[in-house]
Amino acid sequence: MQPNSWIPELELIFLLLLLFVVVFAWLARKLETPYPIVLVVAGLILSAVFLDDIVKKGVETVGPLITKVPVTVNEVHIGLASGSAKVKDLVVGNPEGFKTPSAIQMGDIKVGVKIASVLKDVIVIDEINIQAPEITLEGNLSGNNLSKILDNVSGTDEKQKSTPAAAGAKSQKKFCVKELVIDGGKINLSLDLSILGGKSATIPLPPIHLSNIGTETDGVTAAELVKQIMKPLLEGVLDAAKKEIASGGKGLENIGKGAAGDLNKAAGGVLDMFKKK
Repeated sequence: MQPNSWIPELELIFLLLLLFVVVFAWLARKLETPYPIVLVVAGLILSAVFLDDIVKKGVETVGPLITKVPVTVNEVHIGLASGSAKVKDLVVGNPEGFKTPSAIQMGDIKVGVKIASVLKDVIVIDEINIQAPEITLEGNLSGNNLSKILDNVSGTDEKQKSTPAAAGAKSQKKFCVKELVIDGGKINLSLDLSILGGKSATIPLPPIHLSNIGTETDGVTAAELVKQIMKPLLEGVLDAAKKEIASGGKGLENIGKGAAGDLNKAAGGVLDMFKKK
């Protein structure tokens, strides 16, 4: 199953919307109802019955195909009239072998989409705003959960690029993201180092602001989009951990002063290994 194979379902939904409009327009003519009311009613019916569940299903289907880990969403709400979407409680699980409950939790995601672009080859997203995410960094000098997920995403992206499209198959949907903001997040450190004595720490996640991922004429695939978000996210997490350890920040005060030097070297080692990739 290709990661974008669910997107034609969205196209089907919009065709159904057109059908609703035609039917309601006919009824409106018979009942002498104003056409704007017809459009509102048709949009509300479609949104309430179909679209939210379709998008939720899409995220929970495509997410694991790209990341190779479980991805769940509690709630999705699509505003057709405004071109907006709200996603509640998106959770990205951990790769096999890691013990913490999840790698990424995003409680509140707001997305602004150019509705007209949904039926085109490139879906244009004006803004993705992610507030108060919770990132868990679990691992040691030999590897960590976030790097593993990024490797999985990169592998999916390379496979998509190297696999020729089947004859007659529809072209992959691509994406253009104008602005992406991640703010108010926190990082849970769960580093498997004996010097920590099994203790963990929580530190702030620095704000992340990305612009112009892909273009309206030549967008990026879903896998490439996830990769371009994951890379600066991982860099931000590792850099924040290293700086916090080096400064003896409040988030690490429970690990003991004697651990700071060794933990600083460990975090720096993980960060340096990532940067070499």
